[in-house]
Amino acid sequence: MSPFFVKAIQLLMSLSLLIVLHELGHFIPARIFKIRVEKFFLFFDVKFALFKKKIGDTTYGIGWLPLGGYVKISGMIDESMDTEQMEKPAEPWEFRSKPAWQRLIIMLGGVTVNLILGFLIYMMILFVWGKNTLYTQNLPSGMIPSPIAQQFGFEKGDRILTVDGKELDNVMEINKLLFLREVKTVSVERINGKKITLNIPENIGKQMFESGEMRPFSALVPPVLDSIAPNMPASLAGLKSKDRIVSINGKEIISWGDVSSLLKLNKSNPISLTYERNRSIKTVDIIPTNEGIIGISVESDFYNFENQQLSLIESVIQGFDYGYWTLHDYVSQFQYIFTQKGAQQLGGFGAIGNMFPGTWNWKGFWASTALISIILAFMNILPIPALDGGHVMFLVYEIVTGRKPNDKFMEYAQMFGFFLLLSLVLYANGNDLYRLLFK
Repeated sequence: MSPFFVKAIQLLMSLSLLIVLHELGHFIPARIFKIRVEKFFLFFDVKFALFKKKIGDTTYGIGWLPLGGYVKISGMIDESMDTEQMEKPAEPWEFRSKPAWQRLIIMLGGVTVNLILGFLIYMMILFVWGKNTLYTQNLPSGMIPSPIAQQFGFEKGDRILTVDGKELDNVMEINKLLFLREVKTVSVERINGKKITLNIPENIGKQMFESGEMRPFSALVPPVLDSIAPNMPASLAGLKSKDRIVSINGKEIISWGDVSSLLKLNKSNPISLTYERNRSIKTVDIIPTNEGIIGISVESDFYNFENQQLSLIESVIQGFDYGYWTLHDYVSQFQYIFTQKGAQQLGGFGAIGNMFPGTWNWKGFWASTALISIILAFMNILPIPALDGGHVMFLVYEIVTGRKPNDKFMEYAQMFGFFLLLSLVLYANGNDLYRLLFK
């Protein structure tokens, strides 16, 4: 099966699970407070439904339009825009007849379920699959800083020791921490063994976003040769696998990136290449091709993540911590959506689908589902009419002031929110289509 269909199936499964559980978060407290729920639908049943069955007062069904789902609660102005019901006297089993605090609990139910679900999935992932770690000592060659990181004092070969005094389980997370967290200091060990602490400016995340350097650090790949192409300049010069390039034209080589850069600068020009083999240093003259190629590839598997198994208690604690920071990081990057560059990066169902692995992988499926669940929780609580957060906003206003917004105002607000959300959905999916066709 092609990766496209594998991702599509996972996306459909994930959204179906999240939508049903989200709507149950509204449905269950509504029934506890003895409110009639007229419909419970997975996906939207515009004009017709793929399946529906009435049990008691509620019609359960599956719609054909997979853009979400809904529960239709009696006596509530929602996406159904059923204003006819609202013109009649309120019944005791209707949403509008209940105290504001009960209505608030009902509206917060879906978000609460999504949030709890995301945390529980992360706990389950850690308990079943453990966590992958990459400590600094397992990345002996250190890191390569981008130009923006070099501005703050980082140097090639730096080994990240601590971030704000804490050692990282995965040293590659330095990029995420600098972009989304309020990092103040980073301690590093230089190639010469010297340990120093660098101060990080408060606006480094904004600088990274504006410059496009979203990964200011990459692992330093040592210039150790893996394979030599036959009948190419390197092969003819006698280079062999496991040779380590020391210098080119007298310039010290630390990483594979140094080799690539110097070869490109010396296309068709003779170079003096010094390499180490079995603790012996040798120098050869090589003439790269017109493309700056000499026929070598570098060892890429020079470090490995280690898997650490966790107990149930450890999984619960670390899963909660991971869920908290996942929510924190998503909220932190939300600020960039309101910039021109950030708006262009908005994605719809295509972007969400690409979060899933192209081959079936349960760990990848559950990790993506947990992330989407937390994203849905945050997005739904935004104070936009037609979202749960819009209803919550008006309910909080009612509780604080003692005055309930009139039904006509709520109708207009609901319509405004609906068209705003529709515009955002069309824009985000339009971005997906544009990237597919032109990038």
